[in-house]
Amino acid sequence: MKRILYFLITISILVFWSSCRKDFDFSPSNGDLSFSKDTIYLDTVFADIGSSTYNLKVYNRSDDDISIPSLRLSQGENSNYRLNVDGMAGKVFENIELLAKDSLFIFIETTYNTNGSPLSELQFLDTDAIEFDSGNNLQKVELVTLIKDAIFIFPDRDNTTNVIETLTFDVDGDGMPDETTLQGRFLEDDELTFTNEKPYVIYGFAAVDEGDVLTIEAGARVHFHANSGLLVTNNASLKVNGALSDDQELLENEVIFEGDRLEPLYENIPGQWSTIYLFDGSVNNEINYATIKNSTIGVLCELDQDAPNNKLTITNSQIYNSSNFGILARASSVRGENLVINNSGQSSFAGTIGGKYNFTHCTFANYWNTSFRQFPSVLLNNFVINADNSVTTNNLEEANFNNCIIYGNDNAEIDISGESSSDLVFKFTDCLIRFEVSQNPFNFNDGINFERITLNQNPGFKSPFENDLRLDESSQARGIGNSIFTNQVLFDILGVQRPITPEFASDLGAYQFVPSED
Repeated sequence: MKRILYFLITISILVFWSSCRKDFDFSPSNGDLSFSKDTIYLDTVFADIGSSTYNLKVYNRSDDDISIPSLRLSQGENSNYRLNVDGMAGKVFENIELLAKDSLFIFIETTYNTNGSPLSELQFLDTDAIEFDSGNNLQKVELVTLIKDAIFIFPDRDNTTNVIETLTFDVDGDGMPDETTLQGRFLEDDELTFTNEKPYVIYGFAAVDEGDVLTIEAGARVHFHANSGLLVTNNASLKVNGALSDDQELLENEVIFEGDRLEPLYENIPGQWSTIYLFDGSVNNEINYATIKNSTIGVLCELDQDAPNNKLTITNSQIYNSSNFGILARASSVRGENLVINNSGQSSFAGTIGGKYNFTHCTFANYWNTSFRQFPSVLLNNFVINADNSVTTNNLEEANFNNCIIYGNDNAEIDISGESSSDLVFKFTDCLIRFEVSQNPFNFNDGINFERITLNQNPGFKSPFENDLRLDESSQARGIGNSIFTNQVLFDILGVQRPITPEFASDLGAYQFVPSED
């Protein structure tokens, strides 16, 4: 009996609501739509690379249910833009219904396809519009994108199997080529100089073959697609010849390495591309006035610690937003001056499995706040734990840090550990270091590994979470530099001369303090 009663009540409710419901009667729109924006700027993209997705909200603020007779791109099917209207993809739509006091989303993307033809301009605006209705009721929302021309470097793809070309080179040092799974190709002879005429966009790894030298000229811009990078192989070299820029916003003379997404959303996102890989056997690599940003590992420097010259010399350069390491050196040799590294998911500099490392007037900071960080700003050791839990050791022959700042948002920003079976030689001289732990394993006054250390004092970075590591007026790193090291690096990363008179000492780190002009 109760079941019949509940059934009758339910039917009555349904009949009641049906009798009260107003039938949806859609009338044609009359040109009174409202929009969240009157122009959609899709920022800047490279030709042949798709943009991010942008959205437009369309409002029906009237009391009537309406139907939009036509919604289309002005250039129709020939447009470089793509729309998605309430889940429907296309470029031309008809009879789009919109309830009273309701709204709908339109999602917009673009790709400027060159179809292999060269562009007549280095950059230009690609415009279109979304048209709502027609005639007297026509309303438009403009679409604007800046298209940039570029030189694309990418591996071949087999048209039959769709397999992408992979690199073959001597991986194990036996003199014989080895097949790898690393997608990419070796640069041709006419590709071994990157100029500043057009940006370069690299898919996969652009590799420098044995005996070749890749030269990158001042002002060049090198962009990498996801999981892409540079690889410098046996007896090959990388020469990055940037120069000091007059405009520190434009950095017109620096060489910049970053991802291939140009939209502001991607400006500081870590891990967008892989690394600059200085492989075993590469020689005399030099990086001067470069910015390396948003990679997985800024520079991966592997082996060759006993080579006659440093495997990597890096000067006047900045490495930011690396999802793992700024520089990861393994049993290698690196010399750095006026080097700034910040915002690394693990360490800003890691000298592992021994090696030789010398840094003067460098700033190693780490204000990573995207996730948990396991390691400090500077990590040194002389061993590696293998997959089978065995340990391989190698001498850390030297690790010298002079007139440097080592700081960050963790309590301990250095970590030095070693196995007694190999040497562990290091020294920090005239450095500002953060190491605030209750059980301190280091004697910062021993005069052997540490000499004249300024401990746990505020370096006074201007805006470290935004990668601005210039010193402010309150910095405790000011005026305490050792003139012996200052004479080795007389100008800071911005070209400011460091004082060397007895009355005035230089500042620690890569930046000499400059009073504000305000």
